[in-house]
Amino acid sequence: MTTATSAEPSSLVITPHHIGPTWQRGDDGRFVLPEYTLGWQQLAWCRAHLKHGDGRPWTFTREQARWWLWWWAVDEHGKFLYTQGVLQRLKGWGKDPVGSVLAAVELVGPSRPDLNGPTFRDPSGREHPGAKPHPEAWVQVAAVTKRQTKNTLRLFPQLFTKATIAKYGLEIHQGQITANGGAQLLEAVTSNPDALEGARCTFPLKNETHRWREANRGHDMAEVIDNNSTKSADGSSRPLAITNAYDPAEDSVAQREREAYEEIAAGHSRATGFMYDSLEAPPDAPLTAEAAPAVLEAVRGDAVWLPIPRMVNRIMMGTVAPSRARRFWYNQIETAEDAWADWKDWELCRAPDGVELLPGDEITLFLDCSKSNDATALVGCRISDGLVVVFGMWKRPPGRRGFGWLAPRGAVEARVDAVFEDYSVLGFFADPSHTLDDETQDRYWDNVLDRLHRRYHDRLKVWATRGGSGGQAHSVMWDMTAPSRVEQFTDAAMLTAEEIEQHEVLHDGDARLRLHVRNARNYPNKYGTSMWKGAKDGPKKIDLAVAMVGARMVRRLYLNRIPSEKNTEGGQIWGR
Repeated sequence: MTTATSAEPSSLVITPHHIGPTWQRGDDGRFVLPEYTLGWQQLAWCRAHLKHGDGRPWTFTREQARWWLWWWAVDEHGKFLYTQGVLQRLKGWGKDPVGSVLAAVELVGPSRPDLNGPTFRDPSGREHPGAKPHPEAWVQVAAVTKRQTKNTLRLFPQLFTKATIAKYGLEIHQGQITANGGAQLLEAVTSNPDALEGARCTFPLKNETHRWREANRGHDMAEVIDNNSTKSADGSSRPLAITNAYDPAEDSVAQREREAYEEIAAGHSRATGFMYDSLEAPPDAPLTAEAAPAVLEAVRGDAVWLPIPRMVNRIMMGTVAPSRARRFWYNQIETAEDAWADWKDWELCRAPDGVELLPGDEITLFLDCSKSNDATALVGCRISDGLVVVFGMWKRPPGRRGFGWLAPRGAVEARVDAVFEDYSVLGFFADPSHTLDDETQDRYWDNVLDRLHRRYHDRLKVWATRGGSGGQAHSVMWDMTAPSRVEQFTDAAMLTAEEIEQHEVLHDGDARLRLHVRNARNYPNKYGTSMWKGAKDGPKKIDLAVAMVGARMVRRLYLNRIPSEKNTEGGQIWGR
């Protein structure tokens, strides 16, 4: 057992991974700050009207102040740049105090642009739009249990100065605060989405969203809060979530919001105005006595009050599971224990800059087909180096837009045609699924795959189905439910998982594929360990990961063909 002496200073230098604007630096090495923000005026207001528990005027750390300035950033017309946000930091960083101060400003402080009022100058002399209080502020501190709301509400009695309480007529009660004769309200709310339906609060603070799960109605609560904010009268109700790193096995609101951000960051979503801010240990940061002090020093940011020697000692004692230690103190999103692949290994497989698929490259393809529930996924793999590329994904839209949705067979077929036009496709397998067309009662994808077989069979060097025993050979149709195919795919899934662990699977960083790889869980069978989504009708999708394994399987079939086959012109190498 390692003792506390392991926390002695180390020469190891750790560069943390940061998301969001707080730790972004410009070319000159200085931190980047917003051009216009209400934050400077609010920092001054907080110092004048709020205090720490020991009576000192409220001050932020430099890191907290930068985050604050960005959260309150506006454009030249006074419109907020960010309409929702997530603040993710390690345990003990001070998320609850910052959330409390934010709620206090939203309650009675200068929280809305005042374009007709005086401007405010920052320390450099630059002018920013002025701000004014919301006359009918309705602040909600939301959590799935009363205990969670207490983490924030317990700070309010000591947060306001006596002069502030008198100036705004604050009345602080258990569970709520009123101001100016009841014109403004701050309240704690817990997981009763039905009671919140239609509530037009001016600021919702979503507390500890890593604990908001389906079982405690956290998903429903988050949806109601976000919908209410979208319909706010002045359009300036901006939900903010504060969270620790989440457990990927729990499907929490924190996880869904992180994955939504990653979709935006990768350019796969047109949503705008989402400020996600996190400071995390890099994926390869060791959880060792030698490395932990440097990692914690980097990840804690400006939270210098966090006792690194005690934290290291706690980690080294072994009473906290390594996955929890990484989430608590490294602020890392740690892979579930039954995960098919470790997401940190997947991140380290990302192709270097400049490595990309080029027109004319030789590739293999795999199409994982679905009718309505799962996604339909098309993934390619380059022959030369195994680079994995997503060519398309079609899935049911969320909410009411998804009612009656069916996978667009025409669009999928057109995308396959485009890939064949741009690249040299040497092998193309497709798992058709057994779902039926509602009108014809034929299998939903068979006609599409038959047309693709007739169109491209003479170009394919690897065929999906050998034929025989009354069946016909098919260059594309590869039904994964056949026992021999289950065995073949299981072998491919195990091999790919090993290659990911060895950082031998090149990919282009596609956020959708990353999400599906994270969702995939081990699925033991009599042939080994395959992959599945964790529940037969579960909401998580893994279809891109399935198609990725399939595309690499077809590539391996092509590369392993025997010498006599390498000189043939037609499709002579067979899937089972």
